[in-house]
Amino acid sequence: MTEQVMTKPVERIAPDAIRLQRVLDAPVDTVWRYLTVAELRQQWFMGGTDAQADSEFELLNDHDNLSDDTVPYPESYAPYKGKTWNEKVIRFEPPRLLETTFQGGKNGTVVFELFPEGDRTRIVLTHSGIESGTGAQDFGSGWNSHLTVLQERLAGRGVPNFWELHARSRDAVAKALEA
Repeated sequence: MTEQVMTKPVERIAPDAIRLQRVLDAPVDTVWRYLTVAELRQQWFMGGTDAQADSEFELLNDHDNLSDDTVPYPESYAPYKGKTWNEKVIRFEPPRLLETTFQGGKNGTVVFELFPEGDRTRIVLTHSGIESGTGAQDFGSGWNSHLTVLQERLAGRGVPNFWELHARSRDAVAKALEA
């Protein structure tokens, strides 16, 4: 698994906002599909229904899909397993920009911006309007973990244990936010 993602996993850009960036081994059109098509999105984040212009869509939390190996779901995350959030598409500009609510709007919005870099794509994720006091840490480590899974999947590599990756991500994000 690439260690590039752990160098600067997240930055706080405002008291209620974080930003993450990655360069992915896929063209913009492919990355766009991984953001909007539920069947592809569930391979790195959450499934549910497809995100489309001027619509609502569901995010279904089932992280069993994220590990290639069979690994136990941590007890602290078990209450979220199977939970569905109803999200609203705010901006839909294929294949460059997607903005949606997060957790039904209770924790702000998420903007995904895609920039072509040859046959690769730079993804910039900005999560703003975070209400939770521990949100930068919690959402930062979650997004860092999920973007790492996306990065690995698009590069043709596997993710044996998402939860081990997530634990490492929590540590890396805590250090980045302290700096």
